[in-house]
Amino acid sequence: MKKVFMMVIALVMVLSVASIAMAQDAPAQVDVFFYDYSDTYIGSVRASMEEQLKEASDLFIYNFYDGASDQGKQTQQVETALTRGTDLLIVNIVTTGSDEAAQTIVDAAKAQDVPVVFFNREVSDAVVNSYEKCAFVGTDADEAGYMQGQMIAEFLQAEGNFEKYDLNGDKEISYLMFRGELGNAEAFGRTKYSVQNANELLADSGYQLAPSKANQTDATQEQDGISPYYLYGNWSAANAKNLMDTALTTFSLDSGDIEIVVANNDDQALGAIESMNEQGYNTGTDAEKYIPVFGVDATAVAQDAIKNGKMTGTIKQDAVGMASGILFLAKNIQAGEDLLANTADFNVDEGVAKIRIPYAIYTGE
Repeated sequence: MKKVFMMVIALVMVLSVASIAMAQDAPAQVDVFFYDYSDTYIGSVRASMEEQLKEASDLFIYNFYDGASDQGKQTQQVETALTRGTDLLIVNIVTTGSDEAAQTIVDAAKAQDVPVVFFNREVSDAVVNSYEKCAFVGTDADEAGYMQGQMIAEFLQAEGNFEKYDLNGDKEISYLMFRGELGNAEAFGRTKYSVQNANELLADSGYQLAPSKANQTDATQEQDGISPYYLYGNWSAANAKNLMDTALTTFSLDSGDIEIVVANNDDQALGAIESMNEQGYNTGTDAEKYIPVFGVDATAVAQDAIKNGKMTGTIKQDAVGMASGILFLAKNIQAGEDLLANTADFNVDEGVAKIRIPYAIYTGE
């Protein structure tokens, strides 16, 4: 009897191992939720992710969802995927600046033991740490701001540029800021630290950036001389063009009212350029009628604008790197590994499962 019992145990173990191996060989069901298909940078991430998923079709079955900037819609999409059955949720959360929506998704996934990877739009450490199968893949929220400030300072310090772009000769470079979503960590960092870092790097030059009077003033923001001054384009090229159109009915591009344009993302930068084109500025054909414009993302359209002399520079947010980092974690899940297995070569925050994808300055060179 003892011999028979041991044989049964051995058979059960063999079958269990075989079952696990079969599960790991089977494609994993991956459901990916984008906050808004209309966002140009997110479109780049989506295209790269889809390309990589198709290349790994033996590992993954996938569905993409457009949240259309509607958190209620996205939450319902997640609930539907969980009800249908999924192996991994990959979520570009609609609502930032509040834990409620992200925590609701994590709690629903945790109840079914489904891993969650948030990306791009950052969720709090508390949300990530509330579930051992939760992670975030994104950038350092403040890094793009600091790098944009470095890029602006280096541009102005190039020979002759102070004199060329200080149109009224007051030693202040009047900047117009286009801000992304209120409550968004990236928008906050890019708005504040771009100007702050530029001014620190320009400290010995005798020149400083100063907010243009064409900016609106937001009394709810930190009164630090930078954060309250912006036009609220909310990431949108159309919004930025409309705001720039309105600003140019009162303020001039040739008198020192607006001497540079700084935008939290390329879409807003390009919207401002479109408006300036209608004034004969930044067309790429007249070097004298040019206002320096700086963005973030290094989208293909922005790279073309830089190449064609319409835009000055941008900060590359690596869409391919973002997608690759996310799918590295997805492959861990498909292989039956821990979510953050084998990530020693990634830049992972201490004390929380957050992977950071680095930025880079892009000026077309």
